[in-house]
Amino acid sequence: RNMSSAGPEGRKKMRECNGLIDSLVYYIQGAIADHEPNDKATENCVCILHNLSYQLEMELPESYAQSIYMQRRNMSSNDKTPGCFGTRSRKVKEKQQDTPLPEEKSNPRGVESLWHSTLIRIYLSLIAKSTRNYTQEASLGALQNLTAGTGPMPFAVARTVVQKANGLPSIRTMLHVSHPTVKKTAVSLLRNLSRNTSLQSDIAREVLPDLVSILPESVPGSDIVCETTASICYTLYNLTQSSSHNARLLLSADGLPKIITISMNDGSMFSKASRAASVLLYSLWSHTDLHSAYKK
Repeated sequence: RNMSSAGPEGRKKMRECNGLIDSLVYYIQGAIADHEPNDKATENCVCILHNLSYQLEMELPESYAQSIYMQRRNMSSNDKTPGCFGTRSRKVKEKQQDTPLPEEKSNPRGVESLWHSTLIRIYLSLIAKSTRNYTQEASLGALQNLTAGTGPMPFAVARTVVQKANGLPSIRTMLHVSHPTVKKTAVSLLRNLSRNTSLQSDIAREVLPDLVSILPESVPGSDIVCETTASICYTLYNLTQSSSHNARLLLSADGLPKIITISMNDGSMFSKASRAASVLLYSLWSHTDLHSAYKK
């Protein structure tokens, strides 16, 4: 667990170690099957996998990157398939966001397991069943890492979490836990998921009222609450920017007074949350059909 947080070279060596990732996944599967999601070894295994999934899209070997993008070769004779994840232009990224991953391998090995739907479902199961804060946070954090990029892998993982594995109810529960770091990581994961336009209606329906409910009534009083508040505002921004319906949902959840209060603070320590709230307000005002409702 300590070695897995030692930087990119350490992560690379551990991902390449024959059988290591498979063994970690095997152990966690056994713990869940035996109804023991709270043991310390499971926590350690999940924390290692969390660390090994950090910056995975950028650090994957070129052979994986090529196989993931191979199917795009015939989409357009003018497009060139990028060789590796880190060298794509913004234009290419935008095109690829809607490109699904190739068919999953039914029996993944090694590094392939890190983004496979089997492990995604394991993380969601641990979020639902474990009561250890570190295990919950590491499971949420691994999913946050896997959905952090803009290529087809993060998009496919996000779609699996939201639509195929029905993960939003478990993530929503984590918004209401008392542990501030678990809550912050759950919100960060939702922020990543909310960037995918095809998932926004599902996310808004499931968790938008919950996000509004956990916004503080006044300016946040600590760094971690301030960061969480900023992430909530940016998630709400993603969900409402192109949807008047979702903006109205935010309005009916009594979100506007909270957002106004947060936006009006100009102390330097909490400017991150205030700035995010201001960006959200500006975006909400762009829905001209809601102006009379806002004024009321």
